Amino acid sequence: GEKRHYEDCGGPCGESRDERREGKGRFSSYCRKALQPASKAKHFCKAHAKVLKRVALGLLGVAYLCYFIAACYLNFQRALALVVMTAVVAFFICWDIFKKHCGAKVLLLLRPIGKCFQKSWRWLRWLLWVALLAGLIVWLALDTGRNPEQLISLGGFCFLVLFLFACSKHHGAVSWRAVFWGLGLEFLLGLFILRTTPGTQAFQWLGDQIQYFLGYTTAGSSFVFGNTLIEEIFAFQTLPIIVFFSCVMSILYYLGVMQWLILKISWLLQVSMGTTPTETLSVAGNIFVGQTEAPLLIRPYLPDMTLSEIHAVMTGGFSTIAGSVMGAYISFGIDAASLIAASVMAAPCALAMAKLVYPEVEESKFKGKASLCLSRGEEQNILEAASNGAAASVGLVANIAANLIAFLAVLEFINATLRWLGEMVDIEGLTFQVICSYVLMPVAFLMGADWADSPLVAELLGIKIFLNEFVAYQQLATYKKNRLMGLEEWDGNRKQWISERAESIATFSLCGFANFSSIGIALGGLASMAPQRKGDLASVVLRALLTGICVSLLNACLAGLLHVPTEVGDCAVFFSTTNFSSTSYTMYTCCKQLFASSVLQNGTLSFTGSWAEQADSVLWLTECCGHYNHTSC
Repeated sequence: GEKRHYEDCGGPCGESRDERREGKGRFSSYCRKALQPASKAKHFCKAHAKVLKRVALGLLGVAYLCYFIAACYLNFQRALALVVMTAVVAFFICWDIFKKHCGAKVLLLLRPIGKCFQKSWRWLRWLLWVALLAGLIVWLALDTGRNPEQLISLGGFCFLVLFLFACSKHHGAVSWRAVFWGLGLEFLLGLFILRTTPGTQAFQWLGDQIQYFLGYTTAGSSFVFGNTLIEEIFAFQTLPIIVFFSCVMSILYYLGVMQWLILKISWLLQVSMGTTPTETLSVAGNIFVGQTEAPLLIRPYLPDMTLSEIHAVMTGGFSTIAGSVMGAYISFGIDAASLIAASVMAAPCALAMAKLVYPEVEESKFKGKASLCLSRGEEQNILEAASNGAAASVGLVANIAANLIAFLAVLEFINATLRWLGEMVDIEGLTFQVICSYVLMPVAFLMGADWADSPLVAELLGIKIFLNEFVAYQQLATYKKNRLMGLEEWDGNRKQWISERAESIATFSLCGFANFSSIGIALGGLASMAPQRKGDLASVVLRALLTGICVSLLNACLAGLLHVPTEVGDCAVFFSTTNFSSTSYTMYTCCKQLFASSVLQNGTLSFTGSWAEQADSVLWLTECCGHYNHTSC
């Protein structure tokens, strides 16, 4: 009853409507007075937004400068990575400022020089190419003088390029600028990484950082699946990385970082190879991430890309390996510097060979900076961007898993059929891999492997192409372990290890996802990002697979060309300091030299060369005979 009486009166009894209206007015006036400082502050911030933004950026810059100086002062070696990253960012910032304020003036001043250069470019271009060719010939003559077998690798390199040109979709539309610049960049990167200590150290550090970053996936996957599953099962070990990477890419797109990176890479590579920023970014991303993660960088642009660009994206995925599996190969004992060098060198080579095999005959929407639409998406905040990126990867992961199951099952069925057919005629272990080991033996020899090592290298290639590179690297690690343990090279008719040069060639040739099981991964991953392009993806995937295989072989040829044999050192010093309790590759090499220098005449043992001057040569020969068999023993 009190409630009903309150509603009939419109409020407490005895309180008129005017009094209530007056009370509300006083309350509103009080609120306005209380919020007046905040309103003034808001208007002040709007009026001086630019100044406040500059002040905030200035304070942040001063704070970072203090932090940078402190880090360098405390330990400059530890802060070397910070110095490099700061220098790169500072360069691009200064370049943007310079281009914004002085770019037009500089272009105006350089216009007469540019016109003069364009007039003489026809003959100047040929002069430049002749000079580069002459320099390359002189370098090859000097560098291969001591190791003529390196010329076999050079011949294999030229053969593979001609073979890919013969497989070109449009021979007359090939952009030779992209081809030659790509191969030139590959050669310069190989020279820098394989022949210089700073290059090897720099890429070793970069690979470690990428591996650490992808390793953070374990924090989420171990919580959901448990440590046992993520350590033992491929699906729980590798597929969560795609979820994590998709989430990070979505955040970077929201922040505008990826847009900035696309423009920078477009500027850096378009001036050299003339390729579009989208395909270039995807191929560059393949250096350390896989064939399904790298296209996430250009996911918004996939529906509008040309067939040539899609072919380049797929070729980049087939030509390299992911950072997520690179750590596994390193744990096998495969040389980390060679793995990183192979993946880095494959990027420009893949782009060049992709344009050789499938030249551009359409008008790309992304040719040049102006045609790129660098939108930040529809997310309202960074949390929504992270959530959308993770959710978008669910379909991608499901497609990859389903295609992996299907393709590997079909391959196993084919191998079982071949084994059954072989047993009918007393041929044991006949598989696709074994057949390819015989078919690919000439290819292994052309890459630079010795003829004795070529069957084993060809077998590794067959395993990589028709199964996957994971199994092939495990077998290569076994060969390397046998060599380093100092086992005899031959055990009857079976070769137990391959030479160091053949190991390097095999490491480069196996570094890529170009195998038949990866066809399902590539089709499933890209089709989930651009469902309307399924037909186009299927039409170019086999050509991209062939190109990816040849890119890895080209890298292997270059590794054979640039390989420098490791010097064993003074064997007499080694023998005088070792206890002969265990074998090693150095011991095997030195014992082989000692066996070769031993001469047995009329029951008298003597030595030739520097071994004749060693008093303990007979004792060392006795110790070597305890580990290895030789006629001198």
